[in-house]
Order: sequence, then structure tokens, then C-alpha cells
Amino acid sequence: MTTGNVLYYGDNLDVLRRYVPDESVDLIYLDPPFNSNASYNVLFKAPSGEKAAAQIQAFDDTWHWSHQADEAYQELVTGRTSVAIAKHMTAMRNVLGPSDMLAYLVMMAPRLVELRRVLKPTGSLYLHCDPTASHYLKLLLDAVFGSERFINEVIWKRTFAHNRTVRYGPVHDVLLFYSKGADWFWREQYVPYDDTYIENFYHHVEPGTNRRYMLDNVTSNRPGGRFLWNGKPPPGKRFWGYGEAKMKEFEAEGRLIYSKNGIPRYKRYLDEMPGQLLQDVWVDIPPISSHSSERLGYPTQKPLALLERIIVASCPEDGVVLDPFCGCGTAIDAAEHLDRRWVGIDLTYIAIDLIIKRLRHRYGPDFRSTFTTNGIPEDVQGAQALFARNPFDFERWAVSLVGGEPNQKQVGDQGIDGRIRFDAGAGEVGVAAVSVKGGQQINPSMVQSLVGAMQQEHADMAVLVTMRNPTPGMKQAAEVSGIYRHDISSNTYPKVQIITVAELLKGQRLEMPMVFLPYIKATARAASEAQSLW
Repeated sequence: MTTGNVLYYGDNLDVLRRYVPDESVDLIYLDPPFNSNASYNVLFKAPSGEKAAAQIQAFDDTWHWSHQADEAYQELVTGRTSVAIAKHMTAMRNVLGPSDMLAYLVMMAPRLVELRRVLKPTGSLYLHCDPTASHYLKLLLDAVFGSERFINEVIWKRTFAHNRTVRYGPVHDVLLFYSKGADWFWREQYVPYDDTYIENFYHHVEPGTNRRYMLDNVTSNRPGGRFLWNGKPPPGKRFWGYGEAKMKEFEAEGRLIYSKNGIPRYKRYLDEMPGQLLQDVWVDIPPISSHSSERLGYPTQKPLALLERIIVASCPEDGVVLDPFCGCGTAIDAAEHLDRRWVGIDLTYIAIDLIIKRLRHRYGPDFRSTFTTNGIPEDVQGAQALFARNPFDFERWAVSLVGGEPNQKQVGDQGIDGRIRFDAGAGEVGVAAVSVKGGQQINPSMVQSLVGAMQQEHADMAVLVTMRNPTPGMKQAAEVSGIYRHDISSNTYPKVQIITVAELLKGQRLEMPMVFLPYIKATARAASEAQSLW
């Protein structure tokens, strides 16, 4: 078992129960995918044979009410959860009925129970959601953690203005912040004062230095010093807020300015202040734009600054960050940058592959040796098990082995499961179509079909990845397909190549010009980049 620098490929409920020990994690951030753009009528209607609103492709069947969802609900209300959670889920069914929203809550409940288990007593959890489900999730978190462990509802302005004609533009997300115990880790953070605040409170400007300052009170209503200063006691029934020695120190530094009646005030300089304490409405972290250097193309990607703020506030320097829905790995990247240990879990291989490539790109190729993976096939038997469990994820995994980008969707692919992009010279990008066959039955017609698909979409090359060794007829069909000649180097490559899973696992690679890794568009980070977030 490990709780640091590991990526798990699998269902987070299973991974949490099998691999993550009790009270081993300092901070949990989770952003469970949810279709916030779906209409409420669709989300709440009972199943009627109509297709429900689609979730993110990888979770398409997870949050629709079904027999599996009903079985999971029955287990929650009669089985291994607490009485409080059972009562809560019963109440939610009375309110929502057997809807897709209830299926979502049924999915989340046992995972939140496990997440609370793995948190240290000083640990915290941030659940990132939107107003579509935030109120239901808060009630569920109250049942799991206890309502007294609710710390904050943070509002993050996640996008720019929307033009909506019949309602206010939805521009914010919600972060629900809970602690495991009464004494949670916390580090204060500050943001710059806005111009209006500065003008109103720091309107004095010191001649010569042009330093802005405000005049602050040096008295207090708490019992303290009643000595004479400048021949005067504190005004009224108040006390001096500082001892006599400190007041003399202020005087020597030229920090005291006296009113007409001789009462001192303290000169507090703006440039010595850390800023405004961070509040629970965050408008200073912009979303990732289409031109951002961070953008990886993942549909729900969050800014690094958002995760870095959360980690700095709620995870100690030697702590462990866990993201059970790690997606494109922003929480993992932020934790690594801030020298925290981390655990990431995702159900889809495309996410795990993206994170591995993202980390290698950011921190260099040698960084791959600094973390481990669990659940990714390492031999043919593991690949066969993945194919039996999830053929679509097997295709994605196999495409990634040849440096390609898997299809986002399984339908309408015309036999092509992914594409490799390579340097065709003179600034041009070549494309190799990839087809994956994980079954036991293979034959020359599969090569012929791939050649036809390659020609139809005007690809330059084609690759067939197979679980079994190709037949002589398949090899012959590939050989007669011709060669690809590189325009600049004049090097030649087989136009159609067949490679087995076993060969790929042994390190064998395709004959091809330099391949462009998929996904990565973000700027690489230097290992020595200054960490000035606190």
C-alpha cells in the first residue's frame, strides 16, 4: 500500500478500499464530472426509455438510474454505511425519485465515506461542483462528515459573462470545504488590495518616498496599559494597545503621528502589508482560455492556480494530496510543483495516459521514474484482462503505446481507433491511422479494411495493433500496400505496419518519423522554478 506519488487506473471506490490506508491523506480535492449544461427536466425525470442527458463519454452509463443504481441504493440504506447516511439517502429518494440525480448521489455516497476514512484527523476535503448539484452534495457531505465539519462554501468565477435571455448568466462553480476533525491544517493566504480599498484607507502619501500609508489606532477596549504617553492617558475608558516599550520603539522609528489634541496614531505603510485576507469569493483566478499555455484540451480542466491555492491553504509541506477523479491531472501537477506527495485515481486510461505525458513534459523524461502506476497492463495477460473488462479502454491503451491519440468516442470511427501525428517535414504534420484488434480472430481482411479507411481519410500511413501474432496473409497484405517516403530526409517507411501488444510491451517501436506526443500543449516547468505562493 502506498499514499504518495502513484497513479491508479481503475474505479476509485475499489482503489480506495484496496490500496489507500486509513488516515493517510492530508488533502482531498475531487471534481467528479457532471453535466451541468443538462436541463433539470432531463436530470430529474424517471427513466422512460428515452435517452437521458449524456455525461462525459467515459462515464456515460454511470449516473443513469438503472438496476445497478437501484442495487447500489439498497446496499447504502441496508448495508455498510452509517444510519445517518441511510436516512439521508432514503430522504433523497423520497424527494428525487428514481432519477439520474439520485443515481449520481448513490454513486458519490460510498466514495465520500471512503474518502473520509483515508483523511488524517487534521485533513480537509474540497468537493468541486456547480449549482446544479451543490445543494444535494452539501447535504450528503453533512451526512458523511457531520454538519459541524462544514468550513466554507467557496465561490469561484469559472468563466466570463454568458448572454442568457431568461435568467442570470451562470458563471461560477462551488467548492465545498469540509474538515475531518476540529483541528484542521490551515495556512492563511492573502490577495492584493483593490484600488478602491487603497484609495479609501491608504490615501496618505509620504513626501519624498511616495510610500502610501494609513493612520491606525493605538488604543484598545481590552484591559491593558493606562500609562501616560505624551503627557496624556488613553482617551475615555480605552487602554493603550501596546506596552510603553513598544510605543517608544514606534516613536524612535517616526511611526507615531499626533492629532491636534495630542493623541498618537500609528503610521502603517501599504508596502509592508501582506494584502487582504482571502475571502470565500474568488474572482482573481481566470478560467483556462483557448489560448492559455495550460490548455490540454480536456473538457473540465481547471487552472493550476486554483489547485495551488487550495494545496497551499490546506496541505502541509510534507503532506499527501489525493484526487480520486484526477482527469487531466491538474491537482497532481500542482502537488508536484509544491513538493507534496500525491495520489491520483481515474477510471479511464485516456486520463492516466494524459497525466503521464503531462508530467513527463513538465518535469522531463526522467521524471517518469519518480512515481508508480497501478492497474495499467504490464504484460500480455494484463492486456487480455483489460480487453475482457473494457474493450474501449483497451483500444485507448494500445493506441497510446504507439504514441497516438485515441478517439474520444467509440461510435462512427470507421475502424480507426486513433491517430499518430508525426513530423512530415517543412512544417507539415503527417497522420498515421491506428486500428486495434484485441480479439482472438484476426485475418487479412482487417488489413485491407484499414488500408481502405486510411485512403478514405487521406492518412499518410496506417498501423494495426493486434493481441495475437499476425497471419502470413496479413503480413503480405501490409507489404503490398507500399512505402511512405519522407519529403525532407527521403527516408522510407512501410506504409502499413502491424505490431503486436507483446512486441510493444517489450519496447519495440514503429518505423516512423518523429512522433508528436498527443495532448500536450502546456508550457514545461523548470524543476527549480521559484515557489512563491506562500
